[in-house]
Amino acid sequence: MDHFRALVVSRSDAGRVATWSELSDSDLMDGDVTVDITHTTINYKDGLALTGRLPTMRRLPLIPGIDFAGTVSASSHPDFHAGDDVILNGWGCGETHHGGYAQRARVKGDWLVKRPDVFSRAQTMAIGTAGYTAMLAVLALEAHGILPERGPVLVTGAAGGVGSIAVSLFSSLGYRVIASTGRSEEANFLKSLGAADVIERAELEGPARPLGEERWAGAIDVAGSHTLANALTMTMYGGCVVATGLAQGMDLPVSVAPFILRGVTLAGIDSVMAPREKRVVAWERLARDLDVAKLDQITVVRPIEDVVDLAPEILAGRVRGRIVFEVSK
Repeated sequence: MDHFRALVVSRSDAGRVATWSELSDSDLMDGDVTVDITHTTINYKDGLALTGRLPTMRRLPLIPGIDFAGTVSASSHPDFHAGDDVILNGWGCGETHHGGYAQRARVKGDWLVKRPDVFSRAQTMAIGTAGYTAMLAVLALEAHGILPERGPVLVTGAAGGVGSIAVSLFSSLGYRVIASTGRSEEANFLKSLGAADVIERAELEGPARPLGEERWAGAIDVAGSHTLANALTMTMYGGCVVATGLAQGMDLPVSVAPFILRGVTLAGIDSVMAPREKRVVAWERLARDLDVAKLDQITVVRPIEDVVDLAPEILAGRVRGRIVFEVSK
């Protein structure tokens, strides 16, 4: 297949425009592995890129999409051969390198992870960067000694991509999960994933006190700003809060009190440039700890052509769970 179809974002007099285009292999970027893409997904960062709300795409024209799954068609990398099923998450794809909203990609083999046998290609994209980030966050809490016996864990943005998988993972690992959401109608959905308690997002959205009531031993936050500040001030002594996103804002209006009076740790997660070794561990743990039935429960499959329309929806918090796109041949 010398030619392939791709969604290309470019500049026009009216601003950014996303157009489905016919490209050739000569349009692909440098890399030692070529992949025929079968599935992709949409993450919060993809929504930012497609709407232009934040300049996450740092060169144009460019194919967006920070995740993809597919089959190697050609490789000069020693770890990958034609026919291997592979996953890509991040590494600047969809930002500085052509990404996953296409039938084909050429990337560095060091960016790829082989698909765990327990997951189908579609399921790896139901996980995607969102689920891989959730597992990195779980690993970070475990590394700080936040195990089930330490107390409950908070998950903010619990009905979204990172949050829904985090709720499922923590539940499977034996934690008591407190799920925070701005969509009260999703309470039963979150409890079906394993949440023990569901609280309103409004409880965490306002300005934080220097210290609040100790309510959880650990937390995964996708919002930043006041939500992250409140999560920190309500964390138990010696606890840990993991920051993974900025849905509410990039600021952090909090005092030093949680850190110097309760010994709370704030840990950051970077899923884009995380080393390959850490990625392999995360995917191995996902294969072991993620309930595939729950994953399928939160997954909706849509045609790739829907991705542009879904971008503002994911930014507005109106997307539940995970969306998988099948890339037509």
